[in-house]
Amino acid sequence: MAFQRMAHTASLAQSEMRLTRILDSALTEQLSLPSVEEGEKTIFVEDSDLELLLEVSPLDEMENRKGEILQQMFLIKVTAKWLEGNTWQTREAETWRYAPMYKP
Repeated sequence: MAFQRMAHTASLAQSEMRLTRILDSALTEQLSLPSVEEGEKTIFVEDSDLELLLEVSPLDEMENRKGEILQQMFLIKVTAKWLEGNTWQTREAETWRYAPMYKP
């Protein structure tokens, strides 16, 4: 019984680490693109039942410490969705990006 619990816990930890790597990779990819494209897109992860929803939207009300509006800031959010048993599970990760970050 204890051995089964340990095996289940190890399997769960592996799944969590894999999911974290996938979400982190999707965010990193969006941050490394030369330009920002506003909108939504669905990505199906190969060899799995995992589906990613990528959302890029402007942050219109973001201010710096001086109270100045920061323009061209975007929220990048990735939501992972998968079926576990009979229940849909989700996990999200998000970051911000300054649009001209990679422009000369």
